[in-house]
Amino acid sequence: MKKEYIMGNSAIALGALCSGVKLVAGYPGTPSTEIIETICKVPHKGVHLEWSVNEKAAMEVAAAGAYAGARTMVTMKQVGLNVASDPLMSLAYVGVRGGMVIVVADDPGPISSQTEQDTRRFASFCRIPVLDPSSPEEAFDMVKDAFVLSEKYHTPVILRPTTRVCHGYASISFDENYEAKDPSGFEKDSSKWVIFPKLSYNNHRLIEERLPVIAEDLSSYGYNRIIKDSKKSCKAVLASGISLAYVRECTSNLDLKVIGIASAFPLPKRFLLEALNGVDELICFEELSPFLEEELLKLCGEHQLKIRIKGKLTGDVPHSGELGVNKVQSILNKFLGRNDKSEGISFTEKIPDPPQRPPVLCAGCPHRGSFYAVKVATGRKKTYLCGDIGCYTLGNALPLDMVDTCLCMGAGITMAQGFNHLDKEAKSFAFIGDSTFFASGISGIVNAVYNEADITVCILDNATTAMTGHQPHPGTGFNLQGNYVDKIDIESVLKGIGVKKVMTVNPHDLKASVAAVKECMKVDGVKAIIFRAPCISIVKLKDKCRVMDKCSNCNICINKLGCPAMSLKNDKVVIDESLCVGCTLCAQLCPHKAIERIHHE
Repeated sequence: MKKEYIMGNSAIALGALCSGVKLVAGYPGTPSTEIIETICKVPHKGVHLEWSVNEKAAMEVAAAGAYAGARTMVTMKQVGLNVASDPLMSLAYVGVRGGMVIVVADDPGPISSQTEQDTRRFASFCRIPVLDPSSPEEAFDMVKDAFVLSEKYHTPVILRPTTRVCHGYASISFDENYEAKDPSGFEKDSSKWVIFPKLSYNNHRLIEERLPVIAEDLSSYGYNRIIKDSKKSCKAVLASGISLAYVRECTSNLDLKVIGIASAFPLPKRFLLEALNGVDELICFEELSPFLEEELLKLCGEHQLKIRIKGKLTGDVPHSGELGVNKVQSILNKFLGRNDKSEGISFTEKIPDPPQRPPVLCAGCPHRGSFYAVKVATGRKKTYLCGDIGCYTLGNALPLDMVDTCLCMGAGITMAQGFNHLDKEAKSFAFIGDSTFFASGISGIVNAVYNEADITVCILDNATTAMTGHQPHPGTGFNLQGNYVDKIDIESVLKGIGVKKVMTVNPHDLKASVAAVKECMKVDGVKAIIFRAPCISIVKLKDKCRVMDKCSNCNICINKLGCPAMSLKNDKVVIDESLCVGCTLCAQLCPHKAIERIHHE
């Protein structure tokens, strides 16, 4: 056995490898990204590993592997499950042969997401069991349990870690001599694998009949347990996921019952009925939605239990945001009628606030030049500027102020169409990255061409998937297996689907970029500008920029670009060489030619 101190996402990855997983697919998204990256870094002979173009594709690739009897895993963040929901809903009806685990990382807070949605709702909606680990150690065990559960009931199983479980650390012992299990092979049977209405009707009935059986099975699951009992108090705390870890830290010296739930759906009713014996008042701690609280209310009503349930629905626990130990402690003190200041454990002095990092494009980011070129070219014209998910969302920050909307991946292109159909006088622009272009942008451009929209699509191509950690995509020329592959040429794709004009320009060349935007604006229909320059984090640039003595301190460079490498020191413009990468955008903008590029060997 090997013992390592590892991140929760790495624990999930190793748990899958130790379970004999044969195929893993996913799309990068914080807080789930490191699961696939861990498998890529450790020995994984015999395991097919891929970053798919989006979550839907990943789900379908993994489903096919499970049809063939292999153990497969697909990873994504919570909003990615929206993209994959189409195959997921049908897959719940069709079922699997090999174990299939769907890891969906929820993001309470949210730290890096556009929603605080709760995947347990999705599990209930699609009738798929969900396991909810409260620590990296549990995540390691539960991914193995999920494969077993999946194969036992021929259904995919969702593993739902949250950010603090994904990014927390723990010592994990594991057998490093893991091997991928060879699948038994696909057995053709159209009555099982082809989803016709009659099959859906029959399987829906079977699923509903099966859920109580799974719930009974999960009532004996070791991670559904009474953590702490009390013979004196009739008060109890029920928690799941990372909230259970917070509760455990706060209740070591308290006299009350603590109940941990690891399988939110289907609810382990027998276990809960036994655990609730003697309880007359209970508070639920769970992040995101009041899922367990609602299920408890239904259970108490069904069995006429006289238990007062408190939580989000009663206003005792906040509906939004993360909980944390201090917050749980304060709520518990109120629940127990304790003095919030004089009793309990205060963690405030032990945990410093994290440093504030304003969301801003990096110094030298090529996207800054792209946004600024459009800003200069459009001038005072009426515009609609539709952004997308990724680094380019940061174009909304002042002084650029170049993103009017941001809804979800790929929506920038289709929303620009909507604005254009309603307002022909304005110019509609869509900003999207190269990875996002492949994920969900292409279909939006096809829609624009087919429906005769007049928009300009700006593809900010920095040769990577930057915001999630520089994963490859079909335009980079290599894949996650480390193989060099044929690049999917964005220009050719655009021309092939009927885009009227396609131009490619270096966004660090301000004059050429502005000219390209102006030229495209003269063309009716769908046109595209590919602003192409690599992300500064994947290239080693030795050039820097320096402010010369003839600087007049007009501050145009600072006020127009907002580059974090530039600031005022003693009322003088200065450039921080530790941040500057010598993109020269500031030099091109300076009306006095007071900034020069210098080369460092």
